[in-house]
Amino acid sequence: MLNIIESHLNSLDLDIRKSNGERFMDQKVTPDVLCIIADCVVNLLQGFQDEEREFTVKDIWDSDYFNETVKDVFSKPDVHEKTAKNEYNKVIQQPLNMLAYAKILSKRKARANYYKLESKDILEFISLRERNSYDFLYLYLLKVLKDSSLLEDFEHFKENNTRHEFASLKNKFLDFILLYTKINQKTEASRIFTKVLNPYAAKNEIHGTVLGNLSTKVITFSDLRYNRINFRDKNKEKNVTRKSYSDEKRHSAVLTKYHIEKAKKIIKRMHNSSEVNDEFALGEATQVHHIFSQSEYPTIAAKLENLILLTPQQHFTRAHPNNNTHITSKDYQLICLIAKSNTIETYLAKNKEKSYIYTKEGYIYVVNTGLNQSFDNEISFKSLKNRIINIYNGVS
Repeated sequence: MLNIIESHLNSLDLDIRKSNGERFMDQKVTPDVLCIIADCVVNLLQGFQDEEREFTVKDIWDSDYFNETVKDVFSKPDVHEKTAKNEYNKVIQQPLNMLAYAKILSKRKARANYYKLESKDILEFISLRERNSYDFLYLYLLKVLKDSSLLEDFEHFKENNTRHEFASLKNKFLDFILLYTKINQKTEASRIFTKVLNPYAAKNEIHGTVLGNLSTKVITFSDLRYNRINFRDKNKEKNVTRKSYSDEKRHSAVLTKYHIEKAKKIIKRMHNSSEVNDEFALGEATQVHHIFSQSEYPTIAAKLENLILLTPQQHFTRAHPNNNTHITSKDYQLICLIAKSNTIETYLAKNKEKSYIYTKEGYIYVVNTGLNQSFDNEISFKSLKNRIINIYNGVS
């Protein structure tokens, strides 16, 4: 999929000097915000009969999915509260404008900005995972910097990751933004600089910027998140209040719930019928089942490769005998694992150029986690299925 994104970006001229002041990047455009807004757009367009229909910020704002998602995930008030209007407007519009600059969406200006889908595959890729969003963002920023003749300065800073070179790069970037865009304040230009430099720094494992200065540590992916909680810093654990710790646990639970529910929606979108072809497969498949339970294996609870679409009868009589969702049938767990392997192998064979929803590596990770194994990613699907069957049958 990254090749498709690069091909798309290479077909564009993203030179800031030619874009008439359009915002190529903004303060709220972080991997997690971009991923969620892309997810909201995907869900919004699914509700339209015509996916090419135009939409506005207000359409997203008024959607139940956005309200339920953003209010909880970002720990903010209801989106319709007057005090939240300005903040939420930025959270929606800034990523949409960036996606329009990258021609993932088109934008038509009238009394409001009207957006329309241009690249469904790339938008869906961005919406799936924050890492996908990050990968897209990095490739996009590289192209913008290259087209704007700024990439050489960033590469020089990568090789000379010092305070002096940081100051030089920042001054060059701010002067460039003030000259070629409608931004006329250094403070605002500096915020854009942070959102450009830090994804670049994280990918290249170098120091970036924090509070306007060179960061004391190498920038990591977690530093890029808009929704990070500052007191997660392990050096500050002793000073965390009980309330703060409780808030963090609640917030972590909210994020986990969001990612799991999003993954379930994707599974339902991917499949029209049960993935397990047995005598109970008749009827509508409405149940998304965790092959390895959410409670016992939280690290893979939102992995698509650990979720399988079943009919209600399969789910509540076979996967969970006697409708007891606290119990998972080991026999049916094996059936589901093999069926999921077949699903993924078929998907990868048909989608060699854009295999971004399921991955073989993701499935192997699920198997290794659930069965406490260490299978290598090079193992074939056939060999892996045989090994899984032997494990469940107690064959060494």
